[in-house]
Amino acid sequence: MLPHRSGTAVLIAAFVTILIVSALPVRAGGSLVMYCGVQEEWCRAVSTAFERETGISVAMTRKSAGEVYAQVKAEAANPRGDIWWGGTGDPHQQAANEGLTIEYKPANLNELYDWAQRQWQEARGRTIGIYSGALGFGYNEKLLKARGLPEPKCWADLINPAYKDEIQVADPNSSGTAYNLLATIVQIMGEEKGFAFLKALHKNVNQYTKAGAAPAQAVNLGETTIGITFMHDMIAAAQDNPDIKTVAPCEGTGYEIGSMSLIKGAHNLENAKKFYDWALTPAAQELAAQNKSYQTPSNKNTPLPKLGVDLSKTKLIDYDFAKYGSSEVRNALLKRWTDEVKNQPR
Repeated sequence: MLPHRSGTAVLIAAFVTILIVSALPVRAGGSLVMYCGVQEEWCRAVSTAFERETGISVAMTRKSAGEVYAQVKAEAANPRGDIWWGGTGDPHQQAANEGLTIEYKPANLNELYDWAQRQWQEARGRTIGIYSGALGFGYNEKLLKARGLPEPKCWADLINPAYKDEIQVADPNSSGTAYNLLATIVQIMGEEKGFAFLKALHKNVNQYTKAGAAPAQAVNLGETTIGITFMHDMIAAAQDNPDIKTVAPCEGTGYEIGSMSLIKGAHNLENAKKFYDWALTPAAQELAAQNKSYQTPSNKNTPLPKLGVDLSKTKLIDYDFAKYGSSEVRNALLKRWTDEVKNQPR
């Protein structure tokens, strides 16, 4: 009887295995490796939606824009990523200039705002705008009043010695947000006066974070009084904390064109192109606001987020994306900031 029972058990096990395997989702679409430069929640939502709609399995890694650029450059001889989605445009522009990304013309290019198309044109088709957002800062009003500090309204206010150890901002070597700040201040004030400002600001900074949005959460949690971020990140934090006030600096401010690039040597290039086209559709771009990211989407047909910043009513500088996204200028500014600002005592 034992041999008979063993044979029956084998048949039953085989039948159960067939049922289990047949119930598993089919990944006939292949795979995609995505480096994501926006907030984790938005990254997950985008990768999940694309998987669901196409059957393509997405391996997503979230990092700040400067970190992704460094990784793409380090992996140039043997690329692991297929597409770089999100993060400020300056490092995307530098990657394009250095031949780390490739040219691609999306099917719906004409549906995009002029600033998104201009990003594509200046990069010779090697990166494209997917959203935009203005730089600014925010503060925790409850902490500000408790410490008897004045309300900051301008960039110039932030170097007031009264704010010593009260300000948090990211490191521009890792963060696209912070590099946007560096380039913005230089464009508003000129390089010498700009660096004098950054040195004075350094004395008031309690921490340089890795990620650009981190200071907004620190303001939310009461870990710092003031945080310098893109305004949409501070607005998102304010949904959890009504004490947060968001400021558009009185002098005017820079802005980002969050971008997307195809990585040269991608192993899953056709799937990356499918994602590229999909990511520029209104349905894909609406996922931002649904996941507490309130940037202005690049497709004209995508509804503007109700909590977003109206860029047409914000005092924006004429930000030179081509110049400050170039390898020569970006590397020089980062080196000078590291040598003359970050490495100095506070």
